[in-house]
Amino acid sequence: MPGCRPFSGGCLPEDRVGVLAIGLWRAESDSLAGIFHRQPVEHTPQLMARSAGWTKPTTAGQPAAGDAQGRGRDQTPSEFLENPSQSSRLTAPFRKHVKPKKQHEIRRLGELVKKLSDLTGCTQVVDVGSGQGHLSRFMSLGLGLMVKSLEGNQRLVERAQHLDQELLQTLDKMEKKHPKVVQRGPRHSPRHVVQWVSSTALCEELLLPLETPGQGSTRLLLTGLHACGDLSVALLKHFCCCSEVVALASVGCCYMKLSDPGSYPLSQWVAGLPGHELPYRLREGACHALEDYAERLQKASPGLQTHCFRAALETVIRHVCPELRRPGVQGIPRAHELKIEEYVQQGLQRVGLDPQLPLDLAALRAQQAQENRVVAFFSLALLLAPLVETLILLDRLLYLQEQGFYAELLPIFSPELSPRNLVLVATKTPLGQAFSVLETEDS
Repeated sequence: MPGCRPFSGGCLPEDRVGVLAIGLWRAESDSLAGIFHRQPVEHTPQLMARSAGWTKPTTAGQPAAGDAQGRGRDQTPSEFLENPSQSSRLTAPFRKHVKPKKQHEIRRLGELVKKLSDLTGCTQVVDVGSGQGHLSRFMSLGLGLMVKSLEGNQRLVERAQHLDQELLQTLDKMEKKHPKVVQRGPRHSPRHVVQWVSSTALCEELLLPLETPGQGSTRLLLTGLHACGDLSVALLKHFCCCSEVVALASVGCCYMKLSDPGSYPLSQWVAGLPGHELPYRLREGACHALEDYAERLQKASPGLQTHCFRAALETVIRHVCPELRRPGVQGIPRAHELKIEEYVQQGLQRVGLDPQLPLDLAALRAQQAQENRVVAFFSLALLLAPLVETLILLDRLLYLQEQGFYAELLPIFSPELSPRNLVLVATKTPLGQAFSVLETEDS
């Protein structure tokens, strides 16, 4: 396609979330294990709280303008002070079917995309990995942008189209009921397309313009709200290689699903650092919410023992089926009310193994007795999460800058609501001080 450079990248494996096994303690130094063996688990929340407060620029959990406070401050965004379930900054039609976390995210990212689109003269926004279309719907029917939504799941696309029609009907009723209050303007529903986007191949559908008679050349803005794993990398590569794409606003997540090699490191600078490698365990840990876990520790949530149960299940799986690594175990309801052997049996069934396998109950009881150690070890891993996430995101920023583009990391979400709170913004022409305007709240 004209204006495009060839892609480069690795394969796209489908990875699974792993959980620490109790036996991993044997791989750590005796001194480290001894510290946590003596450390009362009730002290761990204070340890985690003292780690909060990342204040340097472009770091995960950094304070942001408006309602996106820094990590560890435990402040409710002002839009939820009146009602914790309904954002006061969104009208009722755009809150329907949308949870508070997503309300906060679509409003903040949508407003940033609108400003970025105006600053760069974009004619069309492409929402990649759009899911049920909540962000696309807000940007198009709420902010007046021309939006194309790409989603690989047919069922989610059909759901998004249904919600579009439902919202249009609601807006029409509001206009008829309050014609002087509701400002009627041109309404452009998002165009939903069933399409997978790869980081290793050009997606021509992504570059095709919507029907916009009378306009000049197409200028695209790519965005993705918590685009999973390699999908965030795909956005970067399309931005870099395609002349039609002039702006980018990407919020990543699911770092453990990044292809290795191919999706990290991207920048030459990080690739040249000794010890830059990030194994699966570190990348998976970077996806957890430190704030939420610290609160669970402070409240001594009974669900904490699930970490120990899951670790015990892992030791059983590795014993009976060593080749099954990082199996995806669907959540087991009310796991904290089960006996450890009951949890293991249900877990075995969920990964396709015989739930009636003979179990060493004495060994399971001994593992359960190490619950505090498992919780402490998991807490230690979480203390590294912001550092690991920062390295991944800075690698992406440096990659864009090495290509000659202009990029910034801006914290736009409250980390208490949305722990993956940094958006990577990039343009092909300098914006100067306008970058700082993007993260400010609209009045």
